[in-house]
Amino acid sequence: MVRDIKEIISQMTLEEKAGMCSGLDHWHTKSVERLGIPSIMVADGPHGLRKQAENPDHLGLNLSVPATCFPSGATLACSWDKNLLQKVGMALGEECQAENVAVILGPAANIKRSPLCGRNFEYFSEDPYLSSEMAENHITGVQSQGVGTSLKHFAINNQEHRRVSVDAVVDERTLREIYLASFEGAVKKSQPWTVMCAYNKVNGAYCSQNEYLLRSILKDEWKHEGFVMSDWGAVDERAEGVKAGLELEMPSSNGVNDKKIVEAVKNGTLSESVLDEAVERLLTIIFKGVDNRKENASYDKESHHKLAREVARECMVLLKNENNILPLKKGSKLAIIGSFAKTPRYQGGGSSHINPTKIDNILEEIQKSVGSSTAVSYTEGFSLTSDDIDENLFAEAKEAAAHADTAVIFAGLPDSYESEGYDRKHMRMPENQIKLIEEVAKVQSNVVVVLSNGSPIEMPWINHVKAVLEGYIAGQAAGGAVADLLFGNANPCGKLAETFPKKLSHNPSYLNFPGEGDTSIYSEGLFVGYRYYDKKEIEPLFPFGHGLSYTSFEYTDITLDKHALLDTENLTVKVTLKNTGKISGKEVIQLYIKDVESSVIRPKKELKAFEKVELQPGEEKTVTLTLGKRAFAYYNTDIKDWYVESGVFEILVGSSSRDIRLKDAVNVKSTTLTKKKYTRNSTLGDLMLHPKGKKAATDLITRMVGDEHNSSESLGTDMTVMFSDFVLRAMVNFTGGEFSEEMMNNLLKELNE
Repeated sequence: MVRDIKEIISQMTLEEKAGMCSGLDHWHTKSVERLGIPSIMVADGPHGLRKQAENPDHLGLNLSVPATCFPSGATLACSWDKNLLQKVGMALGEECQAENVAVILGPAANIKRSPLCGRNFEYFSEDPYLSSEMAENHITGVQSQGVGTSLKHFAINNQEHRRVSVDAVVDERTLREIYLASFEGAVKKSQPWTVMCAYNKVNGAYCSQNEYLLRSILKDEWKHEGFVMSDWGAVDERAEGVKAGLELEMPSSNGVNDKKIVEAVKNGTLSESVLDEAVERLLTIIFKGVDNRKENASYDKESHHKLAREVARECMVLLKNENNILPLKKGSKLAIIGSFAKTPRYQGGGSSHINPTKIDNILEEIQKSVGSSTAVSYTEGFSLTSDDIDENLFAEAKEAAAHADTAVIFAGLPDSYESEGYDRKHMRMPENQIKLIEEVAKVQSNVVVVLSNGSPIEMPWINHVKAVLEGYIAGQAAGGAVADLLFGNANPCGKLAETFPKKLSHNPSYLNFPGEGDTSIYSEGLFVGYRYYDKKEIEPLFPFGHGLSYTSFEYTDITLDKHALLDTENLTVKVTLKNTGKISGKEVIQLYIKDVESSVIRPKKELKAFEKVELQPGEEKTVTLTLGKRAFAYYNTDIKDWYVESGVFEILVGSSSRDIRLKDAVNVKSTTLTKKKYTRNSTLGDLMLHPKGKKAATDLITRMVGDEHNSSESLGTDMTVMFSDFVLRAMVNFTGGEFSEEMMNNLLKELNE
């Protein structure tokens, strides 16, 4: 339906306009019946619909309507599968339509700065490119069903400790290249109906009233067309928020903050035209939600459960598989050990806590898979309610393991270890689980560990087991997916979307997480995740992008469509991949870029393209990847834009960040002229970067060193380097007056023209 929204706004009272800027209650926007403005409902996500019919809360404490619990964001990202993310999004959209929900709150695209963040299970990755690609496709899927999304939490929400008051202090280049880049592509390519601002401050200003984030970047630069809503209770000063670009406060302030908006307009501190713009954005989305409403919508619960199982299979990561112990052979004796086999850990705590339509029991799914051909025993192994060691449970587990051909231990992090609202204190599993694995390994050489956890853990037992399947927290159908993978009914194809360090102290944020008081200083800068481990040459437990398969892949060729280009041109990279094993499988081709020589600090390599490829045994495919300017650029704070420095860039293609199989190189020439301002305090090294400055600097060094080097041609490299850090003004003294103040000023004038 076509509406004249500006005309509707012109008929609204000031009080009605202000009222639109906050919720009616916990989950609904306000209506204005006399003008035909309806109310719409928003509800929690992001990996399942959490719609509360009564007793509303924002922390998942009270029951919500049944919905499909898909794998969490941390798990989904390990699929590295854009099409799969769209499928999940479409299913979420269908369920929202069935429940008359106009906007689902998600996805969550915050960067994983530390493994300890209590909400990491919701977040995609430590890498902004992978995170943004996952978010974009999730959003596209949901919104294809006429349901909006709320990309969150914008921005720099990387810890739960003091999350409502902490100030994230981040330098501009890190902000742009790491933390905002995780959102940028998703906003520009998929246009989420809404964006949710975070609780915290960024560089001194609350996100709810941070004009630089909400207006300058999100609206003006990235051209976001929807509206910004607050996280629940994140608003500081409401009128300042409207001015900065925060349209909707949630939940209802019961009229308190509406009055503040009215007062600000009346006293002139808030322009009514700015308020009108906010209302226009709100009404545009509200009417969009109404117009896209599908009457009598429904969804097939069984088909969505089946999809959840398929998705979980695609996401789980085979970390280790010594002697190809997996897949397990049917007809053997299996000892299934661990409470998670009967009481699965399939989701995290907090506002994303879903009331699932059904839950797979892992033990039952295993028994279904093997039938009567395989003897399966089960022992509890450890308690889920206590970390204390129970010797009786240990004895039962060891007895069962000793009489089996293989012991499969289900371990990980209990619900209480990971949740919205608080961070983890360490990276360890409960001590009773660590000890259980070590004790079982003493009596059984064939041990397989299946993990359920939302973020990395330390594995002091890793050398005592033959295989590790990282199941993450994979939703309500995780049990069936695990059984499929253990017995080879499906082939593992997940890849880690984050680095697993050997121990917490190896993590780049270790010394500054979660900060002191209300300040968290991001002193590691650009070096988040694999960027840090690469630069510091620290061997991780498992690298970013790692994941094994039951088949093998050969990378046989790499070709570039050109080996020299301008930064305005695209580069086409083709890679040939072959399945050299005996079963079908999927491999994720990962392309990283390395700036061979840079004048600024840069990571050793950065992910810039990827593709998931399915191949039958013996099949070979050529995969095409396209790189644009941003693949080679860094954020130049002098020009306030992305900048490609002319030079050679290596194209690195491999199976993980530490398993590079193919290399080539391209020479990229910048088309952007950066105007460097030369001053009396510029160094001779700085002058060397300018054609005219190089000659002047060389002449000055020649004058300074005297007769021994009486010509610029005879200057050695060592001599040039030795004096490169001398500032220009010092040459007036060191040349004995041969280079005067007047000569210096004339030179600067010439260089700065």
